Amino acid sequence: MSVKPDIRIQQADFDIKAEIAKLTQGRTDIGAVVTFSGLCRGEGDTLSALELEHYPGMAEAEITRIAEQAIERFGLLGISAIHRYGKIKPGENIVLVIAISPHRQASFDGANFLMDYLKTRAPFWKKEHKSDGEDGGWVDAKDADDDALAKWQD
Repeated sequence: MSVKPDIRIQQADFDIKAEIAKLTQGRTDIGAVVTFSGLCRGEGDTLSALELEHYPGMAEAEITRIAEQAIERFGLLGISAIHRYGKIKPGENIVLVIAISPHRQASFDGANFLMDYLKTRAPFWKKEHKSDGEDGGWVDAKDADDDALAKWQD
């Protein structure tokens, strides 16, 4: 059976429990399920929303390409990634990654690998909306994200 990643970019929120069930239902070959859910931070109550934009088509293709690499590299039995776009308020979901495998380390590595690539290579842009009504501007990439990605490059 060929493993195909489930990649979605959507404005609507997602249900983590339902997404795990979708990936694992009826399977007895799974030994590990690792999830990562990223939330919008309030930045000390200075942020009213984070606005996420993406390049439609290209974002899905790039995330799918990286997810396929994760499947191959770590022997995953499945992987899902959901990334939201639009205005997201503090405390709301932004991203979900689920990796399943026979053993825990592969699931941890697969989820971490995909998130490190999502943070640095997926075509998303973030704009901050401040609580005081000021425009917080577009968020620059962080050096720490590039450093995290470097550990996966051979």
